[in-house]
This record gives sequence, C-alpha cells and structure tokens, in this order.
Amino acid sequence: MRTLYYSHPDFLLHTTTPDHPECADRLRAISNALDQAAFAQLIRVSPPLGTEQQIRLIHPFEHIQHIRNALPVQGEHHLDDDTVLSPGSETAAFRAVGAVCDAVDRILSDKADNAFCAIRPPGHHAEPTLAMGFCLFNNVAIAAEYARQHYQLQRVAIVDFDVHHGNGTQAAFYQQPQVFYASSHEMPNYPGTGHPSETGVGNIINVPLVAGYTGVEFRKKYEQIILPALLHFNPELLLLSAGFDAHKDDPLANIHLVEEDFRWITQALMDIAQRTCKGRIISVLEGGYDLNALAASVAIHVKTLLGE
Repeated sequence: MRTLYYSHPDFLLHTTTPDHPECADRLRAISNALDQAAFAQLIRVSPPLGTEQQIRLIHPFEHIQHIRNALPVQGEHHLDDDTVLSPGSETAAFRAVGAVCDAVDRILSDKADNAFCAIRPPGHHAEPTLAMGFCLFNNVAIAAEYARQHYQLQRVAIVDFDVHHGNGTQAAFYQQPQVFYASSHEMPNYPGTGHPSETGVGNIINVPLVAGYTGVEFRKKYEQIILPALLHFNPELLLLSAGFDAHKDDPLANIHLVEEDFRWITQALMDIAQRTCKGRIISVLEGGYDLNALAASVAIHVKTLLGE
C-alpha cells in the first residue's frame, strides 16, 4: 500500500497546562515509533496550513474569531475545564486542517492508497459553534465536507473508534444523509452523548461500550452492527477518527483493548474500503493518552495501513 504520513513541528506549538493528558509528547511518542526502519516506506508529507474557507465548511466565521480572540499572548488560557489555548494553538489547528484536506486531495487523485494524519489538537468533540473536549476545529468533519464539496462525492463515511463519542462530528452531519457516522464509545463517559437512539436521518450509528469490555465484545459489536451498516452505505471515501484511548492502559477510560484489537479493526475497515471505495482511507488521530500504549497502537495501525 502507498500510505501517506502527515506530521509537522507546528503541531507541537499547541501547548497545554502541566499534567494535561492532551500534550505535545503524544506526537513525539508517535514520531519516535514511526521513525523506525520498519516504516521506511511511508510517504512522509509536510502539510500546508489550512484555510478559513476550509474551516468554514463546518464552523462559522464567528467560531474561528472566538478562538482567535481567546488566544493568550503567553502561557495558556482555558476555554473550559478541558480545552486549552496557547499562543501557537491557531497555527497548530490550521495546520491540522491543512493536513486532512491535503490528504483528501492526494487520496482522491490516486497519489496514494491511504493516509495517517498525526495531528493535534484533536477534533471530534468540536461542534460547529463550540470548542470542547480538547478540540478546536473538527478535522475529520472538515475533511468529509471538503471531499463532498470539492470532489462531488455522494457518500462519505466516518468511523470513530475513539473511546469517547464524537459529539461534534455527529452534530455536524445529523441531518445529512450523504455522510455516514458510526461511533463505538464507552458509556457513561464524556461527553455523555452517543445513545443508540441518536440516529440522525438514518445515517448515524452509535454503539455504546460498557466499562470492562475487552476486544471480544468490541469486535462483536463491530461485526454485528457497524461493519454491515458501513458496507451497506457503500462509501466513496472512508475517514477514521482514530482514537487509541480504548487501550487497557489509557488513563481516561475503562475499555480493555490491546494493540491486536487496533490491528483487527484497521484491517476490517480496510477490507470494506477495498470492496466499496478502492481502499481509500484517511485516518485522523484523535485520542490516546498513555504514551507507550499510544505509540504501540499507532504503530500497528499504520503497519496495517501499509498492508503488513
């Protein structure tokens, strides 16, 4: 497989307060893992800065201005208890949007088969008019809408295996039948959304996981619910909100997946993408807060994307 790997030093400019779980060391751990010789065949891409026009596909201008106006000159500023801004946050967030949109361009023009975007800040909690849950702009939602608007795609799918529900992504597409959104997530857990009754216009699938679940239950939920629905939707592009915080060692959740479970879900989604959309997958980093577990899980995810 021709796999793109997006990274950039600007993602480290978004600094958070000491002991905040969403920290720059997360990307340093991923970089150390993917800089090994086993990943030499990755196509390494330095992403462009995203544009206001791209962000406004999901977020109104007022949302962008709200974040800009709240940027501190030095130190950190809390938008809420969880969501932090620093002087470099705008640059990092715009670069993250640039990465996912560039990945859409390259994948849909057949310059590669799939992509992994190691970006931050993460995005799936950001609602169209609200930054929350560590997230400023909803990267994966922007990528989906960018693909629809610029490439006239009629069916874009997003599968979110972060352990927290992507309330922002759901909110962005709740009334949009051309975008399929499926999420597996621990309940009850932050942000409290994602009940199975939340179905949009038939395009939303929420699969709650119970604290203590292992890979056995996780795989069964996907095999019985999400994977058949995804195959039936028949996407032209598959986007992944790739959170690795369902790992057994993660401090923010209570699901007990191991690296092999992330290999399994990656391969299962790749198999459907091969059947429906020429293997076109763009994986976008969301959560994962134990550095060793994150690095190991991303490594096996990316190895699988490479076809190994």
